[in-house]
Amino acid sequence: MREGLIPAVLGTVVTASSAAFLGSRYKIAATGILGFGLAHIVLGTIDLFEHR
Repeated sequence: MREGLIPAVLGTVVTASSAAFLGSRYKIAATGILGFGLAHIVLGTIDLFEHR
């Protein structure tokens, strides 16, 4: 399995699930979790391109 694939997929799942909560009363928490998901996507993508 390619290095960086798991963080990128995990980040996608976390970002999508937190985007669902942006309209709820937990908007601040959802925004924080969204940031963590986006960070996982970025770092996983960097690993994917770095270890070709």
